[in-house]
Order: sequence, then structure tokens, then C-alpha cells
Amino acid sequence: MEYPSLDKPKAGAFRFNTDTSQLEIYDGNQWTGLLATSPEQQTGGTRAIFSGSYSPMNDAQCYINVDSSGTGKDFGDYVGTDRSASATCSSRTRGLILGGYPGSPATAGVNEIDCNIFATTGSCFDFGNLTEAVRYAVGGGSETRGLRAGGYDGSRSEVIDYVTISSTGNAKDFGDISVSKFVFINGACNQTRTLFPAGATPGYTNQIEYVTTATTGNAADFGDQTVARGYCQGLTCNATRGLFFSGSSPSSTNIIDYVTIPTLGNALDFGDMTYSSSGVATACSPTRGVVAGGGPGPGRTNIEYVHIMTTGNSVDFGDLSYTAQYGTGISNGHGGL
Repeated sequence: MEYPSLDKPKAGAFRFNTDTSQLEIYDGNQWTGLLATSPEQQTGGTRAIFSGSYSPMNDAQCYINVDSSGTGKDFGDYVGTDRSASATCSSRTRGLILGGYPGSPATAGVNEIDCNIFATTGSCFDFGNLTEAVRYAVGGGSETRGLRAGGYDGSRSEVIDYVTISSTGNAKDFGDISVSKFVFINGACNQTRTLFPAGATPGYTNQIEYVTTATTGNAADFGDQTVARGYCQGLTCNATRGLFFSGSSPSSTNIIDYVTIPTLGNALDFGDMTYSSSGVATACSPTRGVVAGGGPGPGRTNIEYVHIMTTGNSVDFGDLSYTAQYGTGISNGHGGL
């Protein structure tokens, strides 16, 4: 007779359940089945939604199919405050917009969480609230759990909080990053880890930190980006590789670098965007990363893309349906799913 192991599995461990004939993953608390769905089944392809902008502040959202090309189409509006500089996280079905900047006063942030359903179009619905009102935070996570780290509300935050994406409700405390900073806006992730890129402390840093998404606790050192910078975008990732785009160093850059998410180590040069910018929005499919808009100045409509598992410069994809800077992007095809 075979007896069950007395050893507690580690978060991210896999097993095959012979009773259900299903592959399962341990999320840190329980064994859960891996989803056998795909963005292609749900939306006709990996869908990315770009949201919000600064100057003018708006609640516009548009969507694209990441694996095609062309101009973004109208998706719907925020249910909450018009804002920019939000963080994001997503599952295959839901995309969450976390916090952001409402335009005034200069130190303001919001604690609102709005939720989109990828397979439909239309306005967001209210999900809940973060543990603090912040902008310039970093987001990421897995199919199950969304994370928010750092940010700014007149002072820099070191807080990490989390939500369960499939439900609604307020965020709960997860732990802390190593230093108070604002990052802007998205991390990179696989099904086990979420990476938080460099930021402003207020001086620019090149440190990358990570957490095990299914657990709680403080972030640990992962390695360094190729340059110290803030306003840098990640969440362009598959299960293996995470990319970080542009940022301020202190002037706007066109740098793209990458890391191998399952390992630890420093980022390597990937290539360049065709323009220098800070405050771009990013999203991805398992094969492509897209980058859109950006500041400083009146904003841009540009969308460009790269192939994640190669290296090289970005090329033209199309245009947003509106001009955006300090907007944000989410998709139902990133590496944490």
C-alpha cells in the first residue's frame, strides 16, 4: 500500500492526481487543478487592454489582439476615478486596475480597484480597495492571485498587498519590498514568482526583487537591471523570460532588457524601442510583448512589439485609439497564467 508523503509540498510543486486524471499545482495552501483553457478559446487570441492616461486625464480603454497588428478598438471606461499611473494584474478572464493618480493634488493616489472581463467589452466594475491609496505602484501575479507593491501617496511605500482575482473584495497584507519606492507600473511573473523592477527611492535604482506569489512574506533580491531607472515597465513575459522597457535614467530611455524568471541573476540587453520614453504601457502573449504610448510631453499613440524569446529592437504594431502617457496595460496571456 502507498502512503501519502508527510512532507509539506513547496508552492509551485506539481503532481498528477490519479483520481481525477488532472495535473495539479500547489498554491501554498492547497492543490488546485491547472486550467485547460486558453486565450484563443476565450477571445479569439491573446487580448490586451490599455487603460488611462495623464494630461489629459481620462478613463479611456482600448484593446488589441497581441498576435496580430493594427489600431486599438474601444473597450469601455473605468467605473471609478479617471486616472493614470495604475498598476495591473490579471487572470485568463479578468484584468484588474490597481490604484493610480487622479490628477490632483500633487501627492494624491487612489485605492480603487476596477475589474475588466477580457472576453467582453464595456465599462469596468468595482472590485474593492487596496490597503493604501497609491500611484506609481508595481503589479503582477498569477492566475489566482494579484499583487501590488510600493507606490507613492506623498511618501514612498514599501507595502505589498494581494487580492484573489476570481473573487471581489479588499486587498490584504502580503509583506514588504526591501526599500520604500515607487516603481511604475508592472512586474514580470511566471506561475511561481512575481518580479518587481527598479524604481525611485528617490534616487533611481537598478535592483530587481521577487516574491513567491502563492505565499506571503517580504521580497528577496533577484539581481540588477542593466541601468538604474524609474518609470520602467515589465509584465511583458512568458513563463521563462521577463522584459523591462524604457524608463527614466534620469532622462527618458529606449532600453529593453530581460531576465530569466526561474533563475536569479542580472538582466541582459535585449534591444531598443524606436523611441525614448517613460511611462509606457506594456502587455504580452506567450510569444510577443507589446509596448504602447508614453511620455513625457503630450503622450503618444505608438504601439510596438518584440518576440519575447529572441533579442532585437521593437517594430511597429499599430496605434492606440487615443493618445496616452502613463497609461497601463493588461493581458490574458502573460507568463503567470
